[in-house]
Amino acid sequence: MDIETLRRDTPGCAHRVHLNNAGAALMSRHTLDAVTSHLQLEATIGGYEAAAAAGGKLEHTYDALARLVGADRDEIAVVENATRAWDMAFYSLPLKQGDRILTARAEYASNAIAYLQTARRHGVSVETVPDDESGQLSVEALREMIDERVKLIAVTHVPTQGGLVNPAADIGKVAREYGVTYLLDACQSVGQMPIDVAEIGCDLLTATGRKFLRGPRGTGFLYCSKAVLERLEPPFLDLHAATWTSADAYRVRADARRFESWETHYAGKIGLGVAVDAALDLGLDAIEQRVTHLADTLRTTLRALPGVRVHDRGRRQCAIVTFTVDGHEPGRVAEQLRTRGINVSVSTADSARWDFDARGLESVVRASVHYYNTEEDIARLCEALPRPVAARR
Repeated sequence: MDIETLRRDTPGCAHRVHLNNAGAALMSRHTLDAVTSHLQLEATIGGYEAAAAAGGKLEHTYDALARLVGADRDEIAVVENATRAWDMAFYSLPLKQGDRILTARAEYASNAIAYLQTARRHGVSVETVPDDESGQLSVEALREMIDERVKLIAVTHVPTQGGLVNPAADIGKVAREYGVTYLLDACQSVGQMPIDVAEIGCDLLTATGRKFLRGPRGTGFLYCSKAVLERLEPPFLDLHAATWTSADAYRVRADARRFESWETHYAGKIGLGVAVDAALDLGLDAIEQRVTHLADTLRTTLRALPGVRVHDRGRRQCAIVTFTVDGHEPGRVAEQLRTRGINVSVSTADSARWDFDARGLESVVRASVHYYNTEEDIARLCEALPRPVAARR
């Protein structure tokens, strides 16, 4: 990678040390231009007319996303965010009383709340699979928990609150062996590492545009395998997702776009396609190598600082690095860094209750690198951290 050129093509790099890519990465100039150009076209000739004129660009986004995850274009739905994509998939599943959902301890709050709501409404059982000694989901424990009542395995690939990468492909092997539907939340993994739905073995996968894909906010997508598509009717439909065929009948469309709605963010959808093209051009293997190196460098540097504790777990780790500084509340640390022009975020227990409660954590600082970051960015972060209270004299 030509890092200097990539940084010049990323306007935000001139103003901030952006280490909040797991929140929203910086868009490139090319993606920004694609979004603003379409908005300008809408303002000039009208929204419907602009969408018609940009039909090829809009359709290209489906091809780009399909290539990104190893799917067919008919298996891709583009929606307004990853949560909506995940909800459309999850609430389409015909779960009923007595069914069991198996999930990970490090699951994200939005997913967990949906499980609990479904348990309350329909009497399903929600059970977390124990972690192994490294902190990732134990595949052996998962296998032991399977019985005929397990109807869904739903796991977050990369949890929001740490560098852990759950063993998605090994989980997929168990799901295929027992014929259990497998939903993978890939919100934090798509864009920072190669993703192949056939290799993983998932039936459903969801992700966002704004994080490691560097796309615009308000964009996300769902992969739905043809193997399960026909038995999933979305929780709500409109005239895009279905056709009103007679006074008292309708027909759901035959592809994954049954999970979409008619009104959408056209400029964002075009920008998402441009962002995906950029990731594919760079190569996801190269991106993963770069971000893993930077994250490993950050973890090593942080561990060498007195009073700093790194909280990442798992055999395989990624671009997300979480830590605390003794005597300093993480929110205050993040605010202090922000005043120095360094963007990080904070993960709190209410976003990862099952995981944080088990580890006795209330909150952690989350720094997440991308390929346009540098070793100098890492050094600036570490130099700007407050001294631990115990080390003061």
